[in-house]
Amino acid sequence: MLHVGLDLSRRRLDVCLLDEAGGLLAETAVPSDADGLRGLAGRLAGHQVRAVIESMNGARFVHDTLEELGWEVLVADAQKVKGLAPLACKTDRIDARVLAELSWRDLVPAIWLPDPSIRRERELARFRSHLVRHRTTLKNRIHATLITFGHPCPVSDLFGLAGRELLDRLEIPEPWRRNVDVSLGLIDDLELQIARLAFELKRLGADHRYIPLLVTAPGFGWINAFTVASEIGDIERFASPAKLCGYTGLCPRVIQSGSTDRRGPLSKHGPRYLRWGLFEASMNACKHPLYAERYQATTRRLGRQRGPKVAQIELSRKLTEAIWHMLTRNQPFAPAGAGIRLAA
Repeated sequence: MLHVGLDLSRRRLDVCLLDEAGGLLAETAVPSDADGLRGLAGRLAGHQVRAVIESMNGARFVHDTLEELGWEVLVADAQKVKGLAPLACKTDRIDARVLAELSWRDLVPAIWLPDPSIRRERELARFRSHLVRHRTTLKNRIHATLITFGHPCPVSDLFGLAGRELLDRLEIPEPWRRNVDVSLGLIDDLELQIARLAFELKRLGADHRYIPLLVTAPGFGWINAFTVASEIGDIERFASPAKLCGYTGLCPRVIQSGSTDRRGPLSKHGPRYLRWGLFEASMNACKHPLYAERYQATTRRLGRQRGPKVAQIELSRKLTEAIWHMLTRNQPFAPAGAGIRLAA
C-alpha cells in the first residue's frame, strides 16, 4: 500500500507519497480542483492507496472525489494531529509529510464522516439557523436606531402589525430612515425563506426515526429536534452517554499530570450547531418539573452572573444523557422513577 499525505490550500494540494516501508517516493503539488485530483489518481493507477487529509473546508470534496477514484481516504482531526506531531517548523510540504507518516504508522486520528443524506439534513438545518441569526441582527439594528433618536418602543412586538404602523409614523432622519426601510424589507424576505425551510424540515422529519423520540423530551420542538438529530448522525457510534457528551463539546477541558488536576473551560470540540440546539432546549427545559429545582439551586449557589450559564450547561449535559438513552433504546423520554412517560 502507498501512503499519501494531502495538505489542502486555496489554490493547490500538496502531496507527499510514501512506499510500504515508509520511504519517500515523491513530493509534489497539484491543483485542488476535480481535474487535479483525477490527474493525481491517474498517476497512481494500479496501486492500493491510502490518503490522509486534515479536517477543513474542502476536505470532504477531496475525500469524496478520491474515494470515487478507488482510494481509501481518511480525514484526520486537525487538533489531534497537532498533539501527535507538534512541529517547530510548519509548511504545507511538512504538513503533507506528517500526514503521510501518520498513515504509514497507522496513527491517523480519523473523524467520522456522515453520509450524503445526513450532510443534506445538516445543511438545511444549519442554513436556517444562519438566516435566523441574520434576521436577529437586522432587528437589533432597528431597535438601536430607535434608541439613537430617542423613540421608545411601546409595543411588545416591533415587527408585528402594530409595530410596523409605529415604524411608519416615526420621524427618523436620512439615511437612517432608508436603512430602516431596507432592513424591514430584508426581514420580510428572510421570514419567507425561514418559513420555507421550516416546512421542508418538518416534511423530512416526518420520516426520521429519531425526531419523534426527541420531541417527547423537555425543551424540544420539531425544528430543534431536527437540528440535534442531524448533528448526532448515527447514535450507535457512541458507546455510552459520556461519549456523546464528549462529542457535544460540553465537557470541561481536563489537564492532569502527577498531582496536578486542572479543569478548564468547555472543550467545544464537537459541532457548534449541536451545542446550540442543546442550549436552546435547556432554556425551555429549565422550567420542567424534573429539572427546575436543580437548575434553580445551581443558579442560587453560583450567583446571578455565573449561575445561570453554569446551570444551563449542566442541564444541557443532562439532556444529552437522556437523548443517548432514548435513541439507543428507541423509547420516548421517560426518566427513572417516573410513573408515566413525560412529554414536553
